[in-house]
Amino acid sequence: MHMTDVERGNQSDITEFILCGFRNLYPFQTGPFVLVLLTYITTMAGNTLIIVTILVDKGLHTPMYFFLGNLSFLDIWYTSNIVPKMLQGFLAEKGVAISFSGCVTQLYIFGSQAATEILLLTVMAYDRYLAICNPLRYMTLMNWRVCIKLASCSWLGGFLFNPVLVAWIYRLRFCGPNEIDHFFCDFMPLVKLSCSDTHLITLASFLLAATATLIPFLLTLTSYAFIIAAIVKNPSSTGRQKAFSTCTSHLTVVSTFYGALAMVYIVPKANSAVNLNKIFSLLYSLVTPLLNPLVYSLRNKDVNDALRTMAARLMDFRRR
Repeated sequence: MHMTDVERGNQSDITEFILCGFRNLYPFQTGPFVLVLLTYITTMAGNTLIIVTILVDKGLHTPMYFFLGNLSFLDIWYTSNIVPKMLQGFLAEKGVAISFSGCVTQLYIFGSQAATEILLLTVMAYDRYLAICNPLRYMTLMNWRVCIKLASCSWLGGFLFNPVLVAWIYRLRFCGPNEIDHFFCDFMPLVKLSCSDTHLITLASFLLAATATLIPFLLTLTSYAFIIAAIVKNPSSTGRQKAFSTCTSHLTVVSTFYGALAMVYIVPKANSAVNLNKIFSLLYSLVTPLLNPLVYSLRNKDVNDALRTMAARLMDFRRR
């Protein structure tokens, strides 16, 4: 028995789980494997490029792009927590093994990263609210000290989100089947395998997740309500278009992220809906991190101009 199990006081008979993933696709795994791999590589490259561009171009040294850099860094880490095991699962006919401690660690990191992303998206909405509704006081209200505090609170708040639940999971007993019908260690598929009474931990998880999601979501909606009101009142059509264009990228990412989360938890928990839940989980674990660099590079003039400038400098450097 592993040392981790001894430390848990022999509360569990299971030392590892099997992530089933999409093993029903095993005979046809090459296509999905290549698609996910290419998406992962594009996500890593795109978010890294966004970070480098923001660091190199002084024109992007503003609060909005400071928060975008944080979001890109988070998305690199976010997708790297899940995708490698998912890719490994495509190549394993019977699923991929993960230790008990590895599974709980993945769950903790995933939950913390999701909470951090929610908080960062809320902060970014607040930043747009100040920029559009209080343009004259924007740089005073959103100075670098405030930016660093908001970003730090987002990261700290995200990683303090679920350590109690993780400690609680270590107290559960797992003695039955060890196959998790998912491509990563998500909370409900894992807790379902426990031999212990899980009603309290399930209720606690629901209340914690609802609070951590609903409050930031309402704050984001409030920010956009004020933003839309300010845009509508703007007498200049050019001013309205410019103000709205600064929000569309963020609004696209927010809509995709919250939409995917909502679908995962609204879909009935029936056996027929398991695969559908996996597909929706792919949206916020794989597609949303990919959307970040694509949306902000394709629909943002400042980032586009910075990328062109950086590419031109690179070409000049190579010619020398």
